[in-house]
Parts: sequence; C-alpha cells; structure tokens
Amino acid sequence: MSKPTDLVQGTLDLLILARRIRQVSRNVLQVNQGALYPALHRLEQQGWIKAVWGESENNRRAKYYSLTKDGKKYLKQEQANWDRLSAAIGLVLKNA
Repeated sequence: MSKPTDLVQGTLDLLILARRIRQVSRNVLQVNQGALYPALHRLEQQGWIKAVWGESENNRRAKYYSLTKDGKKYLKQEQANWDRLSAAIGLVLKNA
C-alpha cells in the first residue's frame, strides 16, 4: 500500500478548520503533530478557532478547539476558493 498523500502546502489550515481530516479522508490524509500544533496555534492567533481546557476520556487534561464565527466565515470563503481551484486543475488534467 502506498504512503498517505502529503498535504498540499497552504491547505492544512483549511483542513483543520473542516475537522476530522484522517477519518473523513479514509486515512488518505494524515497530519503529523509537528505540523498540527503550530497550525492550531496560528488559527487561534487569527481568531478562527478558540480553545478551552477540559478532561479527556482517560482523565487527562486536554485542549478542545472549536470554530469561532470568524472561523466559520473564513472556512466558507476558503472552501469556495478551493472549489474554484480544484475545478480549474481538473479541467487542465482532463484536457492534457
């Protein structure tokens, strides 16, 4: 079986905002911790997500993230941009 696809540069923030990357992509897209935590910090600084501390299922302290109103607006905008870009790439490849 081949290695999971690396994320296209610049799409990580969008995918984090869209949540459940690995599960929804059926294990095709995976994000390592070295990329995930800096991206979460960046998204929080931008005001697109907020974090609260809580307790995990195994009684450990854990940070839980959720989208802010601005984050939802940004996600919608970026989804539209991605749809346009992926459609254009599809056209180019279809006519190759």
